[in-house]
Amino acid sequence: MAYPTLSVILRWFTLVFVLSLAEGADKRTIGAGQIRLDCGASSPLSTDMNGRTWDSDNGSKFAPSLKGIAVTASSQDPALPSTTPYMTARVFTSNYTYSFPVSPGRMFVRLYFYPSTYGNYDPGNACFGVTAGNLTLLHNFNASQNALAVNVASFVREYSINVTAGDLKLTFSPSIHQNGSYAFINGIEIVPTPDLFMTPTPTLTNGGNPNPFPLDPATGFQTMYRLNVGGQAISPQGDIDFYRSWDDDSSHIYGSAFGVTFGKDKNLSITYTPSVPNYTAPVDVYGSARSMGPNAQINLNYNLTWMLPVDAGFYYLLRFHFCEIQYPITKVNQRSFFIYINNQTAQQQMDVFKLQNSGNNSLNGLNPPLASVEPNGNPGGRSSKHAAPAAIGGAIGGFVVLLIAFIGVCLICRRKKKVAKESGKTTNTGSRTSTLPSNLCRHFSFSEIQAATNNFDETSLLGKGGFGNVYLGEIDNGTKVAIKRGNPMSEQGVHEFQTEIEMLSKLRHRHLVSLIGYCEDMNEMILVYDYMANGTLREHLYNSNKTPLSWKSRLDICIGAARGLHYLHTGAKHTIIHRDVKTTNILLDDKLIAKVSDFGLSKTGPNVDNTHVSTVVKGSFGYLDPEYFRRQQLTEKSDVYSFGVKKGILGQIIDPHLHGKISPQCFVKFAETAEKCVADHSIDRPSMADVLWNLEFALQLQESAEDNSSLTDGTSSNTSPLIMARLHSDEPPTDTTTTTSTTMSMTGGSLARVESDGLTPSSVFSQLMNPGGR
Repeated sequence: MAYPTLSVILRWFTLVFVLSLAEGADKRTIGAGQIRLDCGASSPLSTDMNGRTWDSDNGSKFAPSLKGIAVTASSQDPALPSTTPYMTARVFTSNYTYSFPVSPGRMFVRLYFYPSTYGNYDPGNACFGVTAGNLTLLHNFNASQNALAVNVASFVREYSINVTAGDLKLTFSPSIHQNGSYAFINGIEIVPTPDLFMTPTPTLTNGGNPNPFPLDPATGFQTMYRLNVGGQAISPQGDIDFYRSWDDDSSHIYGSAFGVTFGKDKNLSITYTPSVPNYTAPVDVYGSARSMGPNAQINLNYNLTWMLPVDAGFYYLLRFHFCEIQYPITKVNQRSFFIYINNQTAQQQMDVFKLQNSGNNSLNGLNPPLASVEPNGNPGGRSSKHAAPAAIGGAIGGFVVLLIAFIGVCLICRRKKKVAKESGKTTNTGSRTSTLPSNLCRHFSFSEIQAATNNFDETSLLGKGGFGNVYLGEIDNGTKVAIKRGNPMSEQGVHEFQTEIEMLSKLRHRHLVSLIGYCEDMNEMILVYDYMANGTLREHLYNSNKTPLSWKSRLDICIGAARGLHYLHTGAKHTIIHRDVKTTNILLDDKLIAKVSDFGLSKTGPNVDNTHVSTVVKGSFGYLDPEYFRRQQLTEKSDVYSFGVKKGILGQIIDPHLHGKISPQCFVKFAETAEKCVADHSIDRPSMADVLWNLEFALQLQESAEDNSSLTDGTSSNTSPLIMARLHSDEPPTDTTTTTSTTMSMTGGSLARVESDGLTPSSVFSQLMNPGGR
């Protein structure tokens, strides 16, 4: 499709790149010449949570003729890692340049941002660019939108820049395209380094025929990912030479194969060499690894894959750190494997010991051709930039146990020059071809989408989700549709986009949302659905000015959603597990008919010979099946768990509008069903068919009570034995929820469960009253 995928596959006999520094690297003193500037700070010196000292830019030699306004954030987000340097900032309404006297050479430049309200400055107007000499680091950058897109309070942008003169100039420029725009910066850090990336010469994958790809020494890099594979995240204080952050790799593993993690054998010690000095990576990076496992035959059947979302239209340098840390792997041919990038061979016959013995144990990363980048390294004509996934995959096969001592990955973005200016035309479909079958559903051009939404007019915005914004549109002479436009910085990317199309194009059911078509022109990810006039279920339940739903309507909606999930589990050709059941993913049409939506995380379930699918955990926090979370084994019962989740006292979580309008028998049946759904072990949960039967029975009880005019207040603590049992419990509140075959603990107490006709006191979780986990 129109999104590049960067994949690295490892197979027996072949490997790609072992990363270390070449001999003869920069001999500058490690740790010398570091600069940390706390912008806008009133105190000359401040200390961060790691004990590092920061200088204020007020009166600093680095800020000649200082312009801009020193400001303090109006509030402190609890997620801030430290008050220094995040709580103060320097705001610029015109261009300003910091000048840092430095020794020539390569260095890390880190820009610290905390998008917040500073005085009268609207965070949404913080749109600006940053340059370092003739290198553009940020262009039309909106820090607030970036933080919202990735759901963080603060963030750091890290670059590697080669300075040839005696000073480094950083210029902040408010956008000329937005009225009232301004630039701001919380902190600037400069860390001189050896030349980490230029030597030895990187290799270009070049369609499976790798060849050297020399880099211009003036090349600038932006750090995209730095992963400690098989180990825990390493904070900057754990990398004392350069204060780099290393993230846990597990959240980037893609597919069902998660591999096996292990640490250094206790009988082995890690020794750095002249060609791999100790500043290459912390010892904790080399002391952990991820393996495909000890069974060679099993390893033949699956891949070990890392998925890294990146921007299209750039070169990427990947560096892999290898270290044999398991005894008795001590010689050549005991471990060898393939690595592919984007299904292209990066290097064959890789063996860590063979590489070491050859004297060339310093192979650098690779520069895979992405998007419109041609194999010869010339940039193509595409000028827009959108998110795309980088998949790093490992497929090991062979006749011996093949284990990947794949310790670290540093993915660094090389900014490429554009050769074509952006055009106002909307018919350009980019330079890449689609991987989606052409017969799945209707394909819209980007110009059609623009016309349908009046060029994404904000007045047509229906809502915002994890994938992107949803707009009301009109196609085919007035047919209303919902148009979901993917956010380039969203955690959900091209894989979820493809999954949604492939799933929904094959499914048709009254209680599943209908996909009309999609658009992938201009590197967009756009989905077109039937318009649901009444929005999401969540909109009717929380902080809403809509007319409260009746209890019968809520039961009908629950039943509709259950029917949709039941069809996914049993009615399709293969079992489909939704994996993200929550009220924002249940849509209501003009007749309040429920339709399950958002299939980006859906997974094909186990076949008849298996009970589960092993896969990396995905879903919304608060709705995740605890067994799935612990064991990474997905079943249709995981959807059942998500169908009912709310901790609280029943009398408090029921909508006040419903008091006196629920049949006690119906209420208890509903409560008991919800309790069974959230059993800790999947074997104790009902199937979705059983859930559906119980909900329909509860609806019959409600209708019978209404027809007989015998409706009493089934939710009042004065009349309901269910509520009374809770209020009279002497157990202290607890913050944990555990379920066994006989009891269920909740805030407010615990009730013994007596198996009978379903009308005994019972605790309940109800997803319908849970706004969390969004």
